[in-house]
Amino acid sequence: MASVTSLSDSVQQRLASALSATLPEAAGADPLLRRSDRADFQANGILALAKKAKANPRELAAQVVAGVESGEVIKDIEVSGPGFLNITVSDRAITANLAARYADDTGRLGVPRAANPGTTVIDYAQPNVAKEMHVGHLRSAVIGDSVVQLLEFAGESVVRRHHIGDWGTQFGMLIQYLDEHPHELDHKDSQVSGEEAMSNLDRLYKAARKLFDSDEEFKTRARRRVVDLQAGDPKTLAMWQRFVDESKIYFFSVFEKLDMEIRDADIVGESGYNDMLAETCRLLEESGVAVRSEGALCVFFDDIKGPDGNPVPLIVQKSDGGYGYAATDLSAIRDRVFNLKANTLLYVVDARQALHFRMVFETARRAGWLNEDVKAQQLAFGTVLGEDGKPFKTRAGETIRLVDLLDEAIDRASAVVREKAQDLSEEEIAERGAQVGIGAVKYADLSTSAIRDYKFDLDQMVSLNGDTSVYLQYAYARIQSILRKAGEVRPAAHPELELAPAERALGLHADAFAETVREAAAEYAPHKLAAYLYQLASLYTTFYDKCPVLKAETPELVENRLFLCDVTARTLHRGMALLGVRTPEKL
Repeated sequence: MASVTSLSDSVQQRLASALSATLPEAAGADPLLRRSDRADFQANGILALAKKAKANPRELAAQVVAGVESGEVIKDIEVSGPGFLNITVSDRAITANLAARYADDTGRLGVPRAANPGTTVIDYAQPNVAKEMHVGHLRSAVIGDSVVQLLEFAGESVVRRHHIGDWGTQFGMLIQYLDEHPHELDHKDSQVSGEEAMSNLDRLYKAARKLFDSDEEFKTRARRRVVDLQAGDPKTLAMWQRFVDESKIYFFSVFEKLDMEIRDADIVGESGYNDMLAETCRLLEESGVAVRSEGALCVFFDDIKGPDGNPVPLIVQKSDGGYGYAATDLSAIRDRVFNLKANTLLYVVDARQALHFRMVFETARRAGWLNEDVKAQQLAFGTVLGEDGKPFKTRAGETIRLVDLLDEAIDRASAVVREKAQDLSEEEIAERGAQVGIGAVKYADLSTSAIRDYKFDLDQMVSLNGDTSVYLQYAYARIQSILRKAGEVRPAAHPELELAPAERALGLHADAFAETVREAAAEYAPHKLAAYLYQLASLYTTFYDKCPVLKAETPELVENRLFLCDVTARTLHRGMALLGVRTPEKL
């Protein structure tokens, strides 16, 4: 199925042609078309072009209007104010365009793929081995997964990377502790769940940390164990592998609850770059990008200084020969650029790590690993706040476990579904409760610009009112109910019919799906798609209130309104899927 040109693009093309014919030196100029409350679209670009050409903007606008091809698409175009163009499209064009999208049997709704797709490696959802995932891991996972969906839908080749914390001092500490307290990790029940196994590991980690901080002799033994791990001692490696394997089982269980796909091949932790670290350091030192300072290998920056005014370096190798995060991150860049052939590297990481990544990216640029053809970007995100506006923690001040948060969301959503459910079994209520609860958590995150903090308010998240996923899911389920009640009457487009104002508004917005997806993918901005979908559901609610569907005056009107319902449902379904949110058929 060929892609469908949106009404916005069709109008834009016609304006651009008329503009270049009227003012040849303006060929290729952007008419600056946007949606308007004064007409369907408004073009504002003529004012700047008239100023540049030293022409009267209203006269230039009138000349452009005279040269615009109208008829099938443009119904009316007039000059407004100092030289704006107000454009109204025909009802026929709205319905015909939606019919072309509706006919796309690929599920893409006529959305084109990118003309020149590249390869993007996206680093997101970075949990730590032997530690339970907490609320701080939520945003990286949810934002990263949605950006993956958007980019893949746009046609980009996407490589997922879960850069898990699975190496370093803490593992010497953990392995040594377990070696001295072997009974503490024995699972009496072989059927223990991933969550229970991880809870045991997390408890073990805290006990090991307490001993490490209080007992100098244990600290010395633990550090020797790090050396054994890095040297590949078989017994030490086997214990480390056990931690990694048990942690992965837990990670898979959490991501399954989050309704996200996570594949073993995508998990390449810090340990995955061990063999590259020495070479990374050698390349940086030989090229002069990094220099030795007090025994450590450092990269300095003129514009990055500490409170004392002295330069703050990126330490690639410590004075004792150990490697830190910088060496691993720089080795990962080399792997992603030269082995995976990536054009774009994305890092969905907390905004508080912005300075670290700024230094890492600049180092990679100086080394020639990043350039005009290969870019790296941090998709920084803000903090999840409690209702008090402070970082979300338990009353005891501890960070909240992610599974507890998700279970609570599912419980709250199940109560809402049970209250509304009329013909759902208990099994269906449980299934819908999970879809609504997890969808509510994801949507609340994604409907906020990633860089902003947001309040985690479960009562609001599972509300049927306001900008929530439940409101969108309910709109989708309502449409499915109407389509079922229609029986043998099928949706069918009737371009010959005039559209009521609520039908026009809904149709025009539904037609803007492709450009919204294009913009959200290009800017890595799922919140723009979320805003579009909320507006779509709101316009559908107005349409539903003002335009009877099954009781419309004529059979053709019934079919056309069913068609508008179904186009809306398909757009909601596809758009919500790109956000990682399910759309149940019944609620």
